Amino acid sequence: MTTFNRRAMHYPDRTINRAERAMRCAPFRLNLFTTMVSQSVALKAIAGSTGVQNQYTRRSISELAVETELLWLIQVGLLRREVDGQGLTDSFRVTPLGRQLATKWQASSSATRRTPSLQDRFYNALSRWLRLPI
Repeated sequence: MTTFNRRAMHYPDRTINRAERAMRCAPFRLNLFTTMVSQSVALKAIAGSTGVQNQYTRRSISELAVETELLWLIQVGLLRREVDGQGLTDSFRVTPLGRQLATKWQASSSATRRTPSLQDRFYNALSRWLRLPI
């Protein structure tokens, strides 16, 4: 039986800043990330009115838009796709970096910390467009 070390991994400040910025700019609520800490979440549970009912999004978002956002968060290092015996699934979970940020944000009482600034939106869009590790 394998045991896993639950010590927090250390990431460069640049990686953490980019991940926090991407998380702030994503159209998802903190509840999605905290749920993904303990279980995988299917794409259909996030998209459309189901996402609003599950408190994963503030407004209804198309399945394509949700998948695009989730794929960006995978590239940033916050999320990963779940794998089963058949291969990749349509479910997602947080990575160790995503777990650290979700836990940090959950412990923080300041919702303003999670609101993206204009600068956040600009740098996140620039990173996505150019695929730069800013």
